[in-house]
Amino acid sequence: MELVIFGANGPTGRQATEQAIASGHTVTAVTRHPEDFPLGHARLRVAGADVLDACAVERLVAGRDAVISALGVPYGREPVSLYSDGIGHITQAMTKHGVRRLVCVSSTVLFGVPAPGEGFFFRAVLEPLIARTIGRTVYDDMRRMERIVGDSGLEWTVVRPAGLFDADAVSDYQVGTSRLPGRFTSRADLAHALLRQATGDRHDRAVRAFIDVRTVEGVPSLLDVLRKEALGGRK
Repeated sequence: MELVIFGANGPTGRQATEQAIASGHTVTAVTRHPEDFPLGHARLRVAGADVLDACAVERLVAGRDAVISALGVPYGREPVSLYSDGIGHITQAMTKHGVRRLVCVSSTVLFGVPAPGEGFFFRAVLEPLIARTIGRTVYDDMRRMERIVGDSGLEWTVVRPAGLFDADAVSDYQVGTSRLPGRFTSRADLAHALLRQATGDRHDRAVRAFIDVRTVEGVPSLLDVLRKEALGGRK
């Protein structure tokens, strides 16, 4: 398939790009800094563009079979609009050029229910602190993004991972249409789920659905992830 991946130079985007190429797909990897992109392949085109540039997005989407958005921004106090503005340009371009399949990333927090099986501190203190204070501007814009996707009329899937961490390989992860137990999702597993939704057979795809992806093997400690990820906000 011909894929275009926005946010391709983030940790998840690089994983998705590498896995897509390994699976035989042709990829246009979109990044604002193509000179820093670490991958190269005959079936890879690295495009220097900004998802906030509607004209550039339109050129890159035209003629593709599916679009993956792995956009991400760090937590902070400033208002965030990258997710909603970017997906607005992406969905407009897809509609104009007849590209139907869209897969994008948000967060398990947006299920709006407590984490199954978690203790009081995580459910009532730690996660609300991250969702409503530290990461509030990010999650607010993710919600706007999800509304735009839902109203687009496209064949979309929103993947809602938990706390992200790095892993060397794809594991036997879990997928569900409601929030799953567990605190973490490896980027390798998230990238694999994005590709499966974008390129898999009909029975692999959860069309017009929100899905959770959860890693259950080799997960790190909560403290390790908070140290490395929460303050950096990497996607």
